[in-house]
Amino acid sequence: MRSDLRRLSAVSLVTALTLGVAAGPAFADTVPATSPVGVGRAVTDDTQRGAFQVTAWTDAPQATVTSVSAKVRQGDTVLAEIPALSEDPARRGHFALPQDDVLKLTEDGGTLPSLGAYAIDVTATDSLGNTVTRTNAGTLDFTLRPWLNGFTLGSPTWLDRNTHPAGRLVGIQPGSGDVVPLGGRTVSYARSGEDTPLGSAVTDADGAFAGAPVPMERRYDWYMASFTENSAEVHGTATYYADARIEAKRAVVTATADKTRAASGETVTITGQVTDPEANGIPLADTPVSARLGGGLAKTVRTDAEGRFRVQLIAAPGRDYQGGGDWSGWTVASADPFLEFYAYGKLALPWDSRTKVTAYRLGPDARLAVTGEFRSPYEAWSSTSSWQSVLLEQSPDGTTGWKRIASADFYSGLRLSFTIGTSSKGGWFRLRHVANDYYAESVSAPFHVSRTDSRVQSLKASPDPVRKGSAITVTASLQHYTGGAWRGLGNQPVSVWFKQWGKSTWKQVATGKSTSTGAVSVRTAASADGWYQVRYSGDATHLQSTSGQDWVDVR
Repeated sequence: MRSDLRRLSAVSLVTALTLGVAAGPAFADTVPATSPVGVGRAVTDDTQRGAFQVTAWTDAPQATVTSVSAKVRQGDTVLAEIPALSEDPARRGHFALPQDDVLKLTEDGGTLPSLGAYAIDVTATDSLGNTVTRTNAGTLDFTLRPWLNGFTLGSPTWLDRNTHPAGRLVGIQPGSGDVVPLGGRTVSYARSGEDTPLGSAVTDADGAFAGAPVPMERRYDWYMASFTENSAEVHGTATYYADARIEAKRAVVTATADKTRAASGETVTITGQVTDPEANGIPLADTPVSARLGGGLAKTVRTDAEGRFRVQLIAAPGRDYQGGGDWSGWTVASADPFLEFYAYGKLALPWDSRTKVTAYRLGPDARLAVTGEFRSPYEAWSSTSSWQSVLLEQSPDGTTGWKRIASADFYSGLRLSFTIGTSSKGGWFRLRHVANDYYAESVSAPFHVSRTDSRVQSLKASPDPVRKGSAITVTASLQHYTGGAWRGLGNQPVSVWFKQWGKSTWKQVATGKSTSTGAVSVRTAASADGWYQVRYSGDATHLQSTSGQDWVDVR
């Protein structure tokens, strides 16, 4: 229900009041300006148009409104007198026609001769005896309220692909609440959310209507029927929403794909046949078939005279689906909303991957450490985690003959870094991710790293035998491989190591430096029987090396 807000003071209203009823009269609104009592607008209750409500108040100190009465008239003729309107206990100052006293037509035992619009005069009195009458406080919209008592569309089928709009339009009579058929009215109907009507139909004497068939374009859709009239008899708008569902014919489809895994850019061919199980399995010719890979775009083809189809799709994995996940397979389904069939097959659609080298180092001990990064280019995260392998490969020229020399396994799911270590004297290297159902193959850019090889030759510790505490001279030749030959490696630090007879550990006993020609000569003191050797630790460009062993007998 509606009501005017309470005004703070009484004012004089001289306006033309109407509820928009086309056949209704315009009434002059007259309110005396001297009384502290005020009356708001009288408003028809749209649910029960035989009733109305109004606000009333008093600005007199410590006074309250004690009574509100009303008259309903046509011109100068009073058709109904309401001696007392009831105050709403939950809303002070709001008064309404009692439910038992709603206004009715004379044919229903009331006093109003016909449907239409009537003037309402309201009188209010407060507890101090102040009173006011507002002439033409409102217009009683005493008309039929339109109501669509049902709207149906039927169920389109394979044989009949149309909706059949039908329903019944009635009016709710004020006062009695009787349902009155509204004949000879035009009801229009449209798809829900669309402004352009699909059609219209005229109601018969019982208010029933049946429109022309409307082709169904989607498997499931909503429609709206609507009617509007503003006259002395009917005022308002009625709408009704109804859904239409296709009762699709069931068919059988068999289909296969020529691959179980497809990398990005590869063609997948799906072949199959559609038949009618209700007709002993005869082929369904010229039937649209929609096929897709994972969550990609669908492609539609039509079956031939034997119900067979062949469709080629390009694998284009993206972030919306991934091999091994819920969207990883291929699907075949009907592209005709009036026909149902569906087939599914497993097809791994690996995400593209990126493998790159972020750092590498070849140490003097011939240990190669390569750090890399593996990820999918679509996101920094993956909804599917799995074990992945990255290989470290070596080539003699950086382009051909790649061979695996080491590998690393890790659990994917995030962009991640890893390190692969191996023993190598240098060369051309790259990282390669091995393709699987989750990620495609990817290869890093090749890189070259090397150190010059070195060796310690001609080891000799003398004299042998030697007296304990006497001097021993350890000699050798430090060389590196350069210019296609072994040549002396000069001015490099070397160390002499000793392992005593019966012991398992080596101990450094002296240091020295090679000459410009690579010759090594280092003196140390004899302490016990044992072996001697010379070691070179390498530098920024050379690998380390160690000589053989030479025995010295100490007496």
